Amino acid sequence: MNFNPILTERPDHRTTRLSFFSSMSTIVLPVRLMHVWLATLAVLGLGQSSLAQQISQTEQWSYTFEKPTEGWQEPQFDDSNWQHGQGGFGTRGTPGSRVGTVWKSSDIWLRRVISIKQVPARPGFLIHHDDEAEIFLNGKQVAVLPAWTNDYQVVPLHDLHRSTLRQGKNTLAIHCHQDAGGQFIDAHIIDVEQPLTLPPASPFQSELITKWGSEVTADNAWADYPRPQMKRDEWVNLNGNWDYAITSEQQTAVPEEWEGKILVPFCLESKLGGVQRMLGDREALWYRRYFETSLTESKTLLNFEAVDYRCEVFVNGKSVGKHQGGNTPFSFDISDTLVEGRNSLVVRVEDETEEWQLRGKQVRNPNGIWYTQVSGIWQTIWLEQVPNNHIADLTIATDAATGTISIEPTIQDESRVATVKVVAKLEGTSVAEQQSKPGLISLTIGSARLWSPDSPTLYDLEVLLLDHNGEVMDRVESYAGIRTVGKDVDAEGHLRMTLNGKPIFHWGPLDQGWWPDGLLTPPSDEGMLYDIAWLKDAGFNMIRKHIKVEPRRYYYHCDRLGMMVWQDQVSAGHSPPWTFLQPNPKDADWSDENHSQFMLELERMIDALENHPSIVVWVPFNEAWGQHRTTDVGDWTLNRDPSRLVNIASGGNYWPVGDIADQHAYPNPSFPLNDSRFDNVIKVVGEFGGHGYPVEGHLWDADRDNWGYGGLPKSKSEYQDRYLKSLEILNELRHQGIAGGVYTQTTDVEGEINGLMSYDRKVEKISPKELKLMHQILFTP
Repeated sequence: MNFNPILTERPDHRTTRLSFFSSMSTIVLPVRLMHVWLATLAVLGLGQSSLAQQISQTEQWSYTFEKPTEGWQEPQFDDSNWQHGQGGFGTRGTPGSRVGTVWKSSDIWLRRVISIKQVPARPGFLIHHDDEAEIFLNGKQVAVLPAWTNDYQVVPLHDLHRSTLRQGKNTLAIHCHQDAGGQFIDAHIIDVEQPLTLPPASPFQSELITKWGSEVTADNAWADYPRPQMKRDEWVNLNGNWDYAITSEQQTAVPEEWEGKILVPFCLESKLGGVQRMLGDREALWYRRYFETSLTESKTLLNFEAVDYRCEVFVNGKSVGKHQGGNTPFSFDISDTLVEGRNSLVVRVEDETEEWQLRGKQVRNPNGIWYTQVSGIWQTIWLEQVPNNHIADLTIATDAATGTISIEPTIQDESRVATVKVVAKLEGTSVAEQQSKPGLISLTIGSARLWSPDSPTLYDLEVLLLDHNGEVMDRVESYAGIRTVGKDVDAEGHLRMTLNGKPIFHWGPLDQGWWPDGLLTPPSDEGMLYDIAWLKDAGFNMIRKHIKVEPRRYYYHCDRLGMMVWQDQVSAGHSPPWTFLQPNPKDADWSDENHSQFMLELERMIDALENHPSIVVWVPFNEAWGQHRTTDVGDWTLNRDPSRLVNIASGGNYWPVGDIADQHAYPNPSFPLNDSRFDNVIKVVGEFGGHGYPVEGHLWDADRDNWGYGGLPKSKSEYQDRYLKSLEILNELRHQGIAGGVYTQTTDVEGEINGLMSYDRKVEKISPKELKLMHQILFTP
């Protein structure tokens, strides 16, 4: 018998009706949307209430998609043949869902045993259902919930059913039926007077792992020197197992209790980190470890390669600095806080993934082209000792026409520095040397060997600070590749990109840089190198590094292997309408504060990477994602680094600023060549292809809707034919003036199966040898 439904609206204007069984009276239930942010829950389903200590709940359910036999809801029913999975159940992307196990059929039956030490005065459920659900408690039907909800709701258990809930073991059983659209079911028994709040959903826990990930230990986790272009011999790697804890964002005191170990530099959500827990918008993630040091007259710098997103760092209980921005390196001088012997290091992190911060492909509910969020430390942490007078940074520029390398060191405390000495070497032999007062120093190399994809020559550099007695105060090692990036008109009147004064067709993949085991963090330097070398062997000469800043060693490998890079700025949300290359585009409205943070992070990226010869193009925006003040951003980038080309908005809303107009077209490439607006800019197809092909046993999640552009081919040969057809179309466009092309993409990523390799890098859909033969048509005059 149903009574007085409560009506609520859903975006598609269907209504939700909550109806509850009672044999005597009508009840109207209060509905409360639940925030999913408190971190005090050691187990999903427990809150800081009296019931939290009374009920032992886990997320493990028994479930079946086949209609069970009569009596399935009874405590004594044998469900040993049912499957077992983590709640909730449904499809990812359903509003308000926390999917632990995929459910895509029309019906699901669930059972779970819950132990209660003491029945609360007002028991109830915290439940989210989509669509109709029947709730049974110890075999008795206690609620029928028609339609659906958009989020978790508090549903009191009627007094008439209170006796159904008893001290000790209770069987909660649910049947949920799905009509259309997204679907989800999850339920927890709660104390209505002190309703629990749920932490964020667990990230999807795929079985995929790379061969490099399977070899990671606390002792070998990213043990490589992290800053190849300014290298010192003495450094201490702080990667390894750290203590971690998660608290409310309101907690600013260091936790007294720690929840376990996390393997740094892998993020909280990753398999290799060892936790696989999402961080909520209103939570704080804490790290702690200890390190030994001896006090000297030198300064000690604590270096972070990247922390997502906002952090504060404490050494021996004292705050040594704060940082905001999740993608670039930063350092703190911790000399004054150190003690002899054992020192404590604590890092506190907040990460509001989908607010204004720059986040790239990260989302709270991964789906489609959007991936698992990354929170906390995700690149190397390390210590180095430096003199009081030391080199803080190097700016390196080169000129191919004159064979010149220019070096300008940034010096911390020049008071005792008399001169700076720079030595350039090639294959161990000195080829040039210069010594002068601090400032810009230029070396001219006779018969210089230029850097290019075909000949990636690098000159080793040694930079020394000397005092008035000629004694070395500081020394760093670096390198440079002599090359000049430009543009010019070819014989047919088409603008082409040039390298060292010669036209070069840019051909590369869209490279997301995601991994099934480390997410944004490659499992190792060797694994990261594998991707670059594989692409080089496949006949690509360029990589578009897609809205991610890689560890600095990535660009070092591109430098020495000869791989050009288009470097994207990490994108944000809050976007304008995406109008592609249509006239009269719109910009998103960003506040001065948020724009300033965007520009600060753009400057940090360029400052960190500008010495790498491999980087030839900056890409501030992608597909209108967070695209705002486009002309200002473009002009600033051109002035900040005139030595490279600027592709202001790859596939995004076109504004006449920068050097490049960029079209995205799937599955086959195209460009509006007859539009006169693009006559005086370089024309490229910045994304195309995306041909999908599923590799059984190597899918991130075999139960989700894995996809590629243009639908999935019926066979591997059809997949390869589609790839070849796209190449042929691109080659036709090349002859009509297109100067570069970007194929989507290097590897599968989560639900995207449009990679040339599987996500775990274990299967090549097309071999590098075959690809190189196919690609030759793009380099035929």
